[in-house]
Amino acid sequence: MEGILPLYKPAGMTSHDCVFKLRKMLRTKKVGHTGTLDPDVTGVLPICIGRATKVAEYITDAGKAYEGEVTLGFSTTTEDASGEKVAEKAVAGPISRPEIEAVLNSLLGEIEQTPPMFSAVKVNGKRLYEYARQGIEVERPTRKVNIYSIELLDGRELFEGETISFRFRVSCSKGTYIRTLAVMIGDRLGYPAHMSHLTRIQSASFTLEDCVTLEQVEKLAAEHGVSAVLRPLEEGISYLPKYQISDTVAEKVKNGAILEIPPQLADVDGPIVVGTNTGIALAIYRKHPRKPGCIKPDKVLRNESQQQ
Repeated sequence: MEGILPLYKPAGMTSHDCVFKLRKMLRTKKVGHTGTLDPDVTGVLPICIGRATKVAEYITDAGKAYEGEVTLGFSTTTEDASGEKVAEKAVAGPISRPEIEAVLNSLLGEIEQTPPMFSAVKVNGKRLYEYARQGIEVERPTRKVNIYSIELLDGRELFEGETISFRFRVSCSKGTYIRTLAVMIGDRLGYPAHMSHLTRIQSASFTLEDCVTLEQVEKLAAEHGVSAVLRPLEEGISYLPKYQISDTVAEKVKNGAILEIPPQLADVDGPIVVGTNTGIALAIYRKHPRKPGCIKPDKVLRNESQQQ
């Protein structure tokens, strides 16, 4: 069994919980997720099974899209609705749609974020949430992330109340904390804030429409098997640049050969999918660090012992 299962992650489960459950359902150990989603967050979580686990890191590195809700008026320890209140400040007066849209637009492009204490980022070999649970505050490294697009989904022209909530959609790079983005939106509007709801609507090429629930997987596994809902590993890396090769070169690629960079990919610094003209991905390559004009395998996906 191999392929990518686009799972709809329910609230109340960690990404690892989902993997654990699927290992039991599918009776296979080779199952991996493609990036942690907080327990309260729902939505797209591509799960890699069998040989497809080789491309999990590239799905994790791909862009993501979310629909979330910001609540102005108080902040929390976790930056989302599950935490305890930290700061509180009633919204003093109406906030107009143009004011909110101006703040959202100000966050477009490259921004810096400081990961929340309740996060899986490691500092000195220990995850931040482990420090947070012990009540220890540590210095957190800032990181640069990219906001590709962000828009207000709420149709109101005027937002009123002691607390104000509004929904937004954001497309962003790997490593973006939407909880922290909600706090930043509040700060720029002059109020403590937190993320009160979040759904991931896209991860790499997978969207909500592609997803199946754990209940659906369980039923399929019991009745017919899950192969009907598994996607080929190529879909997980479809966003990467491609290099199509001949059958002769394919045999060398399966054995990890170094290749010359094709002219059309000379400016690509990231991973490149090397595959056949029938669309089968054989390996992921990158520029060779010591041989200019060459690319070397980052990961061989199919070798001589793995028949097509």
